[in-house]
Amino acid sequence: MSVSRGRTDGARPPPYTRAVEGRDSGRRLARSTAIFSLATGLSRVLGLVREMVAAYYFGAKGPINAFTVAFQIPNLVRALVADAALSSAFVPVFSELLEKGERARAWRVASSLFWLMLLGLGGVTALFMIAAPLVIAPFHTVDEGLAVGLSRVLFPIVALLGVSGIVVGILNTYEHFTVPALTPVFWNLAIIAGLVLGVPHAHRESTQLYIYAASILVGTVIQVLLPVPWLRGREGRLQLVVDWRDPAVQQVFKLMLPVTLGLGLINVNAVIDVLFASRLIDRDLAPKAIDYAFRVYMLPQGMFSVAVATVLFPALARFAARADTDGFRHTVGVGIRQIGFLLIPAGVASAVLAEPIIRLIYQRGDFTPDTTPHVAGALAAFSLGLVFNGWMLMLNRAFFSLQSNWVPTSIALGNLALNAILDAAFYPLGIWGIPLSTSVVNIGGSAALFFLLRRRLGRFELRETVPAIARVVVASAVLAAVAWPLWTILDDWLGRSVSGQIVSLGLALAAGTAAYLVSCRLLGVRELQALLLLRARRHPA
Repeated sequence: MSVSRGRTDGARPPPYTRAVEGRDSGRRLARSTAIFSLATGLSRVLGLVREMVAAYYFGAKGPINAFTVAFQIPNLVRALVADAALSSAFVPVFSELLEKGERARAWRVASSLFWLMLLGLGGVTALFMIAAPLVIAPFHTVDEGLAVGLSRVLFPIVALLGVSGIVVGILNTYEHFTVPALTPVFWNLAIIAGLVLGVPHAHRESTQLYIYAASILVGTVIQVLLPVPWLRGREGRLQLVVDWRDPAVQQVFKLMLPVTLGLGLINVNAVIDVLFASRLIDRDLAPKAIDYAFRVYMLPQGMFSVAVATVLFPALARFAARADTDGFRHTVGVGIRQIGFLLIPAGVASAVLAEPIIRLIYQRGDFTPDTTPHVAGALAAFSLGLVFNGWMLMLNRAFFSLQSNWVPTSIALGNLALNAILDAAFYPLGIWGIPLSTSVVNIGGSAALFFLLRRRLGRFELRETVPAIARVVVASAVLAAVAWPLWTILDDWLGRSVSGQIVSLGLALAAGTAAYLVSCRLLGVRELQALLLLRARRHPA
């Protein structure tokens, strides 16, 4: 690997490095991943509650689709230059400076980036708020004026999440994941509170949607401020300094450019999807139906693949800084196998039980029964690419750790072209054709990243990974064989009341999960050991 060697003077690693090394590192990794997964899972569950409340008040037809369009552009700009892009470029540089013992400089770099991003993204936000009518015009939304106004309320989240990327990057480098993972919990709570307290008192639907947008803005302020106190005691502090000439600051921006392009291209795919959905399928239903399905699809993604990739990212950055190819290769392999173990069964469950899942989550209030099959079809199509999207996230982090950020960017560019072609080919299938296009793109992108990283590392632990994934696929088939028939029987017996649906779906998922875990145990799936390590930690012999 063409990466810097880090310290060569034999100095002891700094505290944040020693904290994750030692003979119990596997147990600590499993525990960190589980804590992050639980925190993120709580956030995703509240995100679904938020969507349930929104679906109750706004349904999936009409003006809510203007809100969906209005959120696309701020979300795209956020991905281009804000939290995830900045954090992915910042963590490897910050980690390398700490590895070299340059603590004071590392914090000076972090401080400079904090203020540069706040000033720069503040200007970008002002520019886009002025140009909002030109930006929204191509979407052919149901209410263009409403979409423009909503986008102006939402644009400031870009600047807020830009500085959040620095704070979260620092905490993750020091192996502190819990608070950053919990901040979206309070984001969701603020939005739910805004909807419940504000919407019933507004008589016009446009006013209700403005309340929704304002609640998102308030929630983002809370999300940014909440983790700041945890920066104390981290060997340094953020200062009022802007040293843009520091080579490390410039290196972050150099690394950020391809990350920005790569993540931006991924989000451009989402914008293209909305364009096809609104202009060629059904502008009154398709954009929001796809969005509702995407929210459910992101629940296991956030709980599992984001957790694994986030926890392993600082370790990958340190292995890269030390030029430890074997450690780097093994860590990537562990991440790939763990994501497969978690997301393959999740994808199977969400595909075979898509309709009862969507019915239980959304079907109430203005979300009518005739909408459920459209959203369920979109969820099933998304589920096909669930694990591949998780693998792409892990592999992208691997290249970011190597500071080879142009590789995933080139793959994202290819995915952009493929996505547009497949959208054009699949949109005649209806609403679910757009998510199907996304899944096929995820499959192709992950395959390309696998190939390129294997060529970079020489080998890729395929002897361990391929059999492990094959066993997981077999166990997931057992899950489907148990969950679907059991749900069918219980659904006929208990009916479609809310309590009946909770029992029938809950028991089907529980039985399918139990069958999957037993099958994994019988098949000798080693990734199950992560759960056993946690159990051993809680109940030592």
